[in-house]
Amino acid sequence: MTDSTSTTPIRIGVQLQPQHADYSAIRDAVLRAEDLGVDMIFNWDHFYPLYGDPDGKHFECWTMLGAWAEQTERVEIGALVTCGGYRNPDLLADMARTVDHMSGGRLILGIGSGWFAKDYENYGYDFGTAGSRLDLLGEYLPRIRDRFAQLNPAPTREIPVMIGGGGERKTLRYVAEYAHIWHAFGDLETMTHKSAVLDRHCADLGRDTAAIARSTSAPADVTDTAQADALVDLGFSMFTVGVGGPDYDLDALASWVRWRDSRVG
Repeated sequence: MTDSTSTTPIRIGVQLQPQHADYSAIRDAVLRAEDLGVDMIFNWDHFYPLYGDPDGKHFECWTMLGAWAEQTERVEIGALVTCGGYRNPDLLADMARTVDHMSGGRLILGIGSGWFAKDYENYGYDFGTAGSRLDLLGEYLPRIRDRFAQLNPAPTREIPVMIGGGGERKTLRYVAEYAHIWHAFGDLETMTHKSAVLDRHCADLGRDTAAIARSTSAPADVTDTAQADALVDLGFSMFTVGVGGPDYDLDALASWVRWRDSRVG
């Protein structure tokens, strides 16, 4: 199990969900979030809203990240998470390297296997099965790593790869082998179990489990700091607040930034 006495700093992120809003509202929310003091700003890699009007306003992930790279100065940026099945992995690595340079080395490459059938079917991608999508992700991860090594100019840093998901046989094995960050979902009991599974995969591969930062959603209830503290004790250091359009209310985000700052020192 991850050492609960770790001094890894707690980091707060926001996922600005690019739905039900004009782009001007998203751009404004990015500025407000950075001004609040967040550490990371994410979007997501879908083509349609995930809740609310299913045919409502929506914008594409990676072109947006290029704009955020120029707009922001300090925060790390990325997708929570990119769908591995949408793009040739060598192209995705090149896109990531480009945004890495545009941002001055602030990109996190979040990636997962994909799950929203509408995205695939309406844009002409093969949805396959959960197993086939995971197998494809397993094929793509080493290609992304190898392409990073071939690009000229090289990335400004070793671009952190964040893998989202908790499948015990495949996903967590990929995390142990390829990821710098694991983004997990579930209650504390689930997280405890999944963390132990990841630790076993790391042991099998001879990798230090402490080299993988652990990330999850901030509790929906901003007063539930006890749950967040318990997750920190479990080894989680990255917490992200999801915020949707059209207004992008950042009050909950501000509360979690204050919680982060209250733990310093």
